[in-house]
Amino acid sequence: MTDSKTTEPEDDSGPGGAVALDKPAPAPGPARRPRLSWLRVTGSVGPLGIATAVLWLSIIVLLPLAALTVTSFEDGWSGFWDAVTAPAALDSLRITVFVSVIVAIVNVFMGTLIAWVLVRDEFPGKGIVNALIDLPFALPTIVASIVLLSLYGPQSPIDIQLNATQPGLIVALAFVTLPFVVRSVQPVLIEADREVEQAALSLGADNWTTFRRIVLPTLAPAVISGGGLAFARAIGEYGSVVLIGGAIPRKTEMASQYIQKQIEIDRPVNAAAVSVALLLISFVALLLLRLWAERSARKEQASR
Repeated sequence: MTDSKTTEPEDDSGPGGAVALDKPAPAPGPARRPRLSWLRVTGSVGPLGIATAVLWLSIIVLLPLAALTVTSFEDGWSGFWDAVTAPAALDSLRITVFVSVIVAIVNVFMGTLIAWVLVRDEFPGKGIVNALIDLPFALPTIVASIVLLSLYGPQSPIDIQLNATQPGLIVALAFVTLPFVVRSVQPVLIEADREVEQAALSLGADNWTTFRRIVLPTLAPAVISGGGLAFARAIGEYGSVVLIGGAIPRKTEMASQYIQKQIEIDRPVNAAAVSVALLLISFVALLLLRLWAERSARKEQASR
């Protein structure tokens, strides 16, 4: 007899005799809902934000400037030119620009020095001094004029009379424009890398060389920006000079005081024309200073 072999099924068991079964594929999770594009944080405000900013800028800045420009040319180009080149108008513009340039230069040096002291030095009352820097921002400028007149006027307790003089104008404008330079330079000094200065000193450079070669190039854009803002503020200032300046024609009369006088005698076209001239002077000065500061910043970055 032929023995028949029973064919047994192959054993698919794994180690230990356990039967290996194919694992079922995991069930797909719930599909994520696509986030709305306007909810994504992209760093851009989008068309709606841009339109809102442009609309607000137009209402607050562009429309008033356009209205002022239209008023200044109501009598045509010849009327505008005659208003701007009138002897009294030219004298007021000359005095305004001269005094504003002096104030900007003074505050560039003194504001940078004060910012340096506030950042690099420690002394009692430092917090109070730091808070006082912003006082001209909150104090009405006419109050500053009253205080300066009582201090430097005919009844001066320190026997220094600056009323109705150009030095009095410089003191008044320096008071209201000082924060622009200090607050522009101070953050740059705080973020400056002091290790580079220490390295230069350790290599034998003196303090002046370190400041001129390392610190000053870093501070230059901020210093120039602060000086430009101080100049722009001084050129249109009225409240702080209205009392101590005296508004003497061709001597201490600022352009803002000349504009007020033209309004009082019912010459709005002349007032608008001189106002446009002030705007042009401020715009050109700020534009040139900004371009120079950006060029200096690019040179500083390229040298690193």
